[in-house]
Amino acid sequence: MNKLNIALVCGGFSKESVISINGAEAIAKHIPTNRYRVFKIIIEPNRWYYKAEDGSTDEIDKNNFTLSSSNIRFDLAFINIHGTPGENGLLQGYFDLLHIPYTTCNACTSAITFNKAFCNAILSRHGIRVSDSVHLLRQENYELEEIGRKLGFPCFVKPNSEGSSIGVSKVKNADDLPAAIAKAFMEDKEVLVERFVKGKEYSCGLMRINGKITVLPIAAIVPKNDFFDYQAKYEGASEEIVPAPIPEELAHEIGDIATRVYRILNCSGIVRCDFIVEEETNHVYFLEVNTTPGQSEESIVPKMVRQMGWTMEEFYQTVILEALNK
Repeated sequence: MNKLNIALVCGGFSKESVISINGAEAIAKHIPTNRYRVFKIIIEPNRWYYKAEDGSTDEIDKNNFTLSSSNIRFDLAFINIHGTPGENGLLQGYFDLLHIPYTTCNACTSAITFNKAFCNAILSRHGIRVSDSVHLLRQENYELEEIGRKLGFPCFVKPNSEGSSIGVSKVKNADDLPAAIAKAFMEDKEVLVERFVKGKEYSCGLMRINGKITVLPIAAIVPKNDFFDYQAKYEGASEEIVPAPIPEELAHEIGDIATRVYRILNCSGIVRCDFIVEEETNHVYFLEVNTTPGQSEESIVPKMVRQMGWTMEEFYQTVILEALNK
């Protein structure tokens, strides 16, 4: 049987590039080698290249996404980039032009989900509960007092199009708001200020298999810090409990809302939706959707997969086949 060539695309242009490369190494261990040849392709701002296990490299010809020295062509791009250009639709549009299938959402969906303000606006029109927010643009003036009156304190300030809680601040009073907004504007040209919702955070992984959206076990997120920040996500300052110790009714509700989000946004591949359940009302609020969720051994999605009783080999085989048949 001829093996298919898989480009395992990682790196990227954001501060999450190291996380992406580490995740790609974990993925590569579990892709069946009897069916696929895996090439780890690292994308940097000024260089795209293949890095072999022995450390040797080969440049990517961006005109047709082939290896320059051997002219190897790829049957599929397994995208594992967090942030730009792999999570915001840029790579997806590039691969569409080259007619190379890929494992993530399409360019339009990726762009929408990466823009928190746009994503929230679309989902709220479909009845998905989201927190009140103010969308700020760098080139426009804004009134700090008006933001405080509308949203109250504490509130969250975050870059509008950035992942892994980079540049995010929990602001507890009006005096700290200007510095938090400035910090977020260092990461993005747009900033989102959101009303604080007090409650417990949960995460739901899901993907479409043979035309049916499959919901993975719900995870409870228990950060040791004040919120689920970069340190909590990637440096062990949180506990992710899978399955979440919650009533079955709540697990079904979160899964149903995540399924609606997946369908409304026309998602593809493995996606992780994050929610917070408000303490006083038990209302489920949508936080964000991750279209290239972390894949390191201790990331949330692999924990969900193992809880389902799947091996990681079975899971990635399914991801690849769904992408090829899409």
